Amino acid sequence: MSDFSGEMHASMEKMTQGMHAAPPSGDPDVDFLAMMIPHHQGAIDMARLALIHGRDPATRRLAEDIIASQQVEIEGMQRRLTTLRRGGRAREGYPELGGTRGPSN
Repeated sequence: MSDFSGEMHASMEKMTQGMHAAPPSGDPDVDFLAMMIPHHQGAIDMARLALIHGRDPATRRLAEDIIASQQVEIEGMQRRLTTLRRGGRAREGYPELGGTRGPSN
């Protein structure tokens, strides 16, 4: 197995473990966010591996875009998860994603 394949496999295992680390809360919104945060972190980790090992300029640009957008989305999901765990239900500041949809107004 190449270094890339081994590191990619380890990254996916870490992501899967992270997605299942939080016990189900019974709240679909909380559970969704708790699982999506490590899922998006997994995308960042895999994109970093593409930057380390890959050579194709277009793929490298895509990996850079994935890292940037997923970081913004993780921050938004973390804020919303904190709000929901405190009992908030209104759209207080979510989604404030810069990624694919831009800021919400």
